[in-house]
This record gives sequence, structure tokens and C-alpha cells, in this order.
Amino acid sequence: MNRNLTILVAEDDENDVLLLKRAFSKNGINNPTHVSRDGADACAYLKGEGAYQDREQYPFPSIIITDLKMPRFSGFEILEWLKNHPDCHVIPVIVLSASRQEDDVKKAYQLGANAFLHKPSTSAELEKLVRTVADFWNMCEKPRLPTGC
Repeated sequence: MNRNLTILVAEDDENDVLLLKRAFSKNGINNPTHVSRDGADACAYLKGEGAYQDREQYPFPSIIITDLKMPRFSGFEILEWLKNHPDCHVIPVIVLSASRQEDDVKKAYQLGANAFLHKPSTSAELEKLVRTVADFWNMCEKPRLPTGC
């Protein structure tokens, strides 16, 4: 993945964050990555609010990976927030969830998710998934992203 692209990960489970970071590392993805433990923090990051005002230290994300079920503000609420902010809505969003419920999948896509992926059950499967996603997004044309929303 282009090393200049910042990844925003919205995930409340510390083990899932650790496994995802390990999968990034094993695939040579050393991009700046910010982890938000809930959707409210992720939206504050996107808006550049509070501690996130300094875009040098907290660069605007080029891709978002979000879980759905989180405290305070869910992944659905992140998607809804993005949908209501047209400048931010162009950021590719990948839902990475343990859910396989049809209603969750449908709602995520209705709210603008670009992909809905089920969390793999092993580290090896997650590493393969991360490689596939990185290869795909590296081939895609990307719009110029805003510096904040």
C-alpha cells in the first residue's frame, strides 16, 4: 500500500487490533495507522476535533476499516456520519465484522460501505485477507481526499 496513505481503524477489541496490525506488518503494510476504540473517537479524528486538530500528527485517513458493534457510536453510525458529509463520503470504507447477519450486511452497504468482510477465524486467514484487500485498493483509482470534514 502507498506509505503516504493513513489508515483509520475503528475497533474496540484490543485482540482484533493486535491481529490486524500484525497482519499489516506481515504484509509489509507500514502505513501510518490510527486506532479509534469507538465510533465517536473515529468521527472526532475525521473532523480534526480536540486532540486531533494537528493534521501533521494526525493525518487525514485515506481508508477506513471499521467494526460494526462498538460502544458509544457504532460502525453503522460512522457510515451514517460519512454519508452526511459529502467531502468525507469519498473515503473508502471497509467493514470488518464478526457479523454475518444479512440485515447488518445490507444496512452497511445502504449506508455506503465499499466492502463488508467477515473477520477470519485465524491469523493466517486474516493475513491473506489483508493482502487481498491491499492489492485490490492499490489497483484502484482514488479521488483527491479532503484534509478534514
